[in-house]
Amino acid sequence: MQQPTTRFQSHPAGVPLSTPLPQTASAPTTTSKELVHSSIDDSFYFRALEKEGIHLNGPQIQAVRHGQGPLLTLAGAGCGKTTVLAARTGYLIAVRGVPASQILLVTFTSKAASEIKERIARIPSIKASAVRAVQARTFHSFGLALLRQSGHHEQILSDFTTRHTIMKILLRRLKAGETYQPETLLAALSSWKMSGEWPSDLPDNTEEEKKIKNILLAYEEWKQGRNQWDFDDILLHTSALLNDPQQLTKLQSRFAYMMVDEFQDTNSVQYDMVQKLSAGHRNLMVVGDDDQTIYSFNGARQESILDFDKVYPDATIIALPINYRSDSRILGLGTALIAHNEFRRPKQLVAAGSVGLPPHYASPANAEEEAAFVAGHLEEQVQLGKVSYSDIAILHRTAGSSRAMLEQLLLRGIPFVQYGNNTVFYDQTLIKTVMDHLRLSLNPRCKEAFQSTLGPLYIPREDGMSYLDEQEKRQPKKYPLIHLTRWDRLKPFQQDAVKERIRLIKKLTTLKPIYAIQEMRRLFYDKYLEAGDPLLHTQYKETMIDSLDELESAAAQFGTVEQFIAHADELTLRHQQMEAMRDGDAGDAVQLLTIHRAKGMEFRHVYWIGASEGILPHSTALKDQVTQEMKVTNPQKLESSLAKAALEEERRLAYVAVTRAKEHLYITSPLQYHGKTAEPSRFLKEAFGIK
Repeated sequence: MQQPTTRFQSHPAGVPLSTPLPQTASAPTTTSKELVHSSIDDSFYFRALEKEGIHLNGPQIQAVRHGQGPLLTLAGAGCGKTTVLAARTGYLIAVRGVPASQILLVTFTSKAASEIKERIARIPSIKASAVRAVQARTFHSFGLALLRQSGHHEQILSDFTTRHTIMKILLRRLKAGETYQPETLLAALSSWKMSGEWPSDLPDNTEEEKKIKNILLAYEEWKQGRNQWDFDDILLHTSALLNDPQQLTKLQSRFAYMMVDEFQDTNSVQYDMVQKLSAGHRNLMVVGDDDQTIYSFNGARQESILDFDKVYPDATIIALPINYRSDSRILGLGTALIAHNEFRRPKQLVAAGSVGLPPHYASPANAEEEAAFVAGHLEEQVQLGKVSYSDIAILHRTAGSSRAMLEQLLLRGIPFVQYGNNTVFYDQTLIKTVMDHLRLSLNPRCKEAFQSTLGPLYIPREDGMSYLDEQEKRQPKKYPLIHLTRWDRLKPFQQDAVKERIRLIKKLTTLKPIYAIQEMRRLFYDKYLEAGDPLLHTQYKETMIDSLDELESAAAQFGTVEQFIAHADELTLRHQQMEAMRDGDAGDAVQLLTIHRAKGMEFRHVYWIGASEGILPHSTALKDQVTQEMKVTNPQKLESSLAKAALEEERRLAYVAVTRAKEHLYITSPLQYHGKTAEPSRFLKEAFGIK
């Protein structure tokens, strides 16, 4: 439970209390009311906005008034970019007389597209018919509409679970099901396509590459045979469609004005689409923030913004510096933190947000103490009536780094919503395999645990389970896995491996849980995972070892395997009960999510947990050698610049975490992580001027 030594303070550990707190200046209070005089021709439009409570500041007015030619709008966190996009759309229609049907707004989520449409609809001088005529779409929605008009009728294979199942079936058919992981192959294929390449162009220089290419081409053939596309296919085929001069000229004439939201998140294919569509008229407005480029693993390119005026030398650049979200001390921390990145466009945000409190910092001993402390603190805030659960977000770097926090929320009965992963840590596929070996050590006849053990033995799961069921009906055994040693489909070395595994399972229950896990990892599991993840350009390697190290940290609290399994099963049960009670309605609940998922969101109270070296910045960004993934996806860059890029992306993640908070920001830096000493994140110290 909460330790008396853990408490929030005004400065991070290691920073002298006399050090001034980072703080931004207050924003000017002048708006369109003072800045746009009634004698000016377009004043009627700004008066109409003001009646709706929309009071634009000076730089926002500049962006809204922009006429023809390329425009880069640098919109920092909480600076009202959606308001500007909607207001400029309305301005083009109401003041410049641009037909609404000639305006194309492209963004990344359906929610963002709908929100922009709603904002345009609230502008009094814009008719409902004009609102309907404006094309506000996601890249995928826009591309699919074009492809449908061009005669493509493919079904869209949108569900990841379905794609995962298809890949699993193909792997089994190609006898590669125990060597490669479906999710890894699908991620690699997506990465390849989003770099603008077709599956047929996949490399096949080595035996490994040939095997992978055959599997991925089999997946593509499966889809083609059933007239299906996945989301990446939509963008690839749209880009190909735009290579047709006749089609492209037609579209350029149709859409005389183009605006792109979250421009820093565009991958190579999307960037190519934007350039082609706007090439005819060059009336291109892009809105984004290079400081929030945190999706490089999905192909996002910071250069889209950094090099915009090199691609468009006549571009106008307008910065939106007024932040309407955060307290000036919270914004000050974020601004001081991100200023240490070298590859960025300099910008100085000023605060117009509601007044809250300066950020608070704590240094709990480890992740367990951190979770107990944060859960206790937020419970106290709710009980005092200062905040509702739904006002609170807990942000973390990786899925594994939320494990202790999730357990505390479950054990205390605090309602929460977990974004992106709706399972307890111990039920995740990677972890469940290890847990099922422990379950078999307690009960060797635990049928539910058999399937997990077959994968690391390189035995086809479905076939192996069928054989075990059949043999058990004939002659039940205390250790049913022993049947596999007499299965004629297995080679002698595989049968020997089964015997070794049974001997290990018998031994596990005599060990402390942490040693049992370490023994499994040493003998077979880490090697199995590496063999099952041979692709160099996937994001999974980063989290795989991290999650297993987290499992060891969790197990270290327990003296016996039985206690550890009972703890995991109790958490699973509580989680199922909480989900059943909620029945899809989040209600008044804490939001637990990764920093990546929190981008674009804001909360009254934010707890950023795991603000320590090795967590954020993540250990993969602190190694002497950069990950192979970065080398593969950036072949043109020197290794030294890649290492710097990796650290700068981590700093951008920290910036995003800080700038989600409106009134209260609590930052915790555990002093130990996975059994090793951890310093508070360098990003916090840098913000206070300490190198």
